[in-house]
Amino acid sequence: MRRLIRIYDTTLRDGTQGEGVSFSLEDKLRIAARLDAAGFHYIEGGWPGSNPKDIRFFRRVQDLHFKQAKVAAFSMTRRPGVSAASDASLQALVDAGAPVATIVGKSWDFHATHVLGTTLAENLSMIGDTVAYLRPQVEEVVYDAEHFFDGFRANRAYALETLAAAAAAGAAWLVLCDTNGGTLPAELIEIVREVRKHVRTPLGIHVHNDADCAVANSLAAVAEGVDQVQGTVNGYGERCGNANLVSLIPSLMLKTDFELGLSAQIANQHARSLPREESR
Repeated sequence: MRRLIRIYDTTLRDGTQGEGVSFSLEDKLRIAARLDAAGFHYIEGGWPGSNPKDIRFFRRVQDLHFKQAKVAAFSMTRRPGVSAASDASLQALVDAGAPVATIVGKSWDFHATHVLGTTLAENLSMIGDTVAYLRPQVEEVVYDAEHFFDGFRANRAYALETLAAAAAAGAAWLVLCDTNGGTLPAELIEIVREVRKHVRTPLGIHVHNDADCAVANSLAAVAEGVDQVQGTVNGYGERCGNANLVSLIPSLMLKTDFELGLSAQIANQHARSLPREESR
């Protein structure tokens, strides 16, 4: 049986951070419907705790009947010193009613101590508490390990501890994020291989394109056993953008033996593109 690769689209959240990109509520609903029609597995709709438009999106999207895609709502781990149940951002995430909750947490020890201003132990508790709180209330919790590759370089043991905290609390996916977009494929392969020695939970990859390697890094991660690929349509996203799903999907369909489970329309285009046996 061919390995199934899940496509996770974050155009409606990460993509809107690109220069000149702005979607109305109706735009977001139409795009979500088209992504589902194409057979994408996950559609990240936005951050319901951050702005009224995203709150309205999660209300309206419940009226759409998707064939395959699961809608994901995005937020961050609970704040330091606050319980998950009393964190306003997490309550907004639950109230959004999306079947998937995607949580971003700190993997880099420097960020835990200097950005969040907390201890390394508290950061681990924030990750575990958040996932454990959300797990009974949604179908899946996706844990995005922010700045994972930078964190791994700086403190390998701690970066792995952050993944372990999310896995132990019940995360369905652990997504390795190259948030700065500066990792090159050879190093990414080495790090993914090391992570797989320590982690049983399915892995995802989320790559930014600052070194122009987002697509190459995503393909390399899949080849090393990663089963979920996050990206955006046309590579929209902050700074230099995200991994471009318009490039990634045909590369996976036409040049690998992985199964994507996308729509019949895309599959038919795939079949027509295959070379025919020449008569001799």
